[in-house]
Amino acid sequence: MEPSRDFRLYLSHPLIRGTEAGTHGFLTRLCRVLEAHGHRVELLRTGPEARAHAHEHPGWAMFHMEHPTHQQALVFRKVYHAPFWAIERVAERWRWPVADARFPRRKVDAREAARFYARWQRKLFGKLPQQASREGFVYIPLQGRLLDHRSFQDRSPIEMLEWTLEREKTRPLLATLHPKESYTPEELTALEDLCRRFPRLQLVERPMEQMLQRCDYVVTQNSSAAFFGFFFGKPAVTFAQIDFHHICLGPWAFDWAAEYAPAYDRYIWWFWQQNCINTGAPDAEQQIAARLARCGVEMSLPEAAKQKGAPHGTPSA
Repeated sequence: MEPSRDFRLYLSHPLIRGTEAGTHGFLTRLCRVLEAHGHRVELLRTGPEARAHAHEHPGWAMFHMEHPTHQQALVFRKVYHAPFWAIERVAERWRWPVADARFPRRKVDAREAARFYARWQRKLFGKLPQQASREGFVYIPLQGRLLDHRSFQDRSPIEMLEWTLEREKTRPLLATLHPKESYTPEELTALEDLCRRFPRLQLVERPMEQMLQRCDYVVTQNSSAAFFGFFFGKPAVTFAQIDFHHICLGPWAFDWAAEYAPAYDRYIWWFWQQNCINTGAPDAEQQIAARLARCGVEMSLPEAAKQKGAPHGTPSA
């Protein structure tokens, strides 16, 4: 008996609307690829109840930025900026294949990488990367759960600040809170106490782009701000696992952090072009099909479809 060809996408209401209207570039292409390979696509509203029962349905399930719930479930998410996307079996970025891959710096075409890098510098930040400076401070974009030492972290965020104060002995440390995080009174008190004890540590409210343009380097657990810092030529010291760790420094590298200068252009080209689905590329649908196959989804046509020809048309709901 042939396995079920049902494929359920568990999405938020805005994503369902965008998929039905054909305006979401990635999801529109994903549905087209699945239907062309004999899968029946269904769009479902995600939520606790839907996720709890997802494993009861035959076929495959896919979630947006949520943990897959069972063996035949996948996750998709944007890789820091569109049109670059990932389809994976686990939600944790540091467990993705790219995190285990070796960055082959010498094998990346230098001219192609330089053009790609310059184009994305302009697209993302305009003229700011060309006006980057080093004004003698360290940028520390904080994330959530400041007092917790989680399994993928070297230490808690508060301990990260203490460690940085011990090893970066001269530069001011300018920390920012994440705008989408909610912080407990205990977390804020611990942070304020640390700022009082060490006046070099300051909590500020400034745009990420401004901080990246002017800082000497970035210290973070695994904030995407460190990734975007690469477009400004700014080194990153990370205290947690992440998919873009290849050119980051670790907690023991403060002595040379400010002078560290990896091949940012080659890395960005390799990370996005070789490890992500680029929905702006002419072969975007082939990339999606290859990634689905790598995750275990059957991409050969069933016998009935072979006799009738592959299905065509726009994504269905």
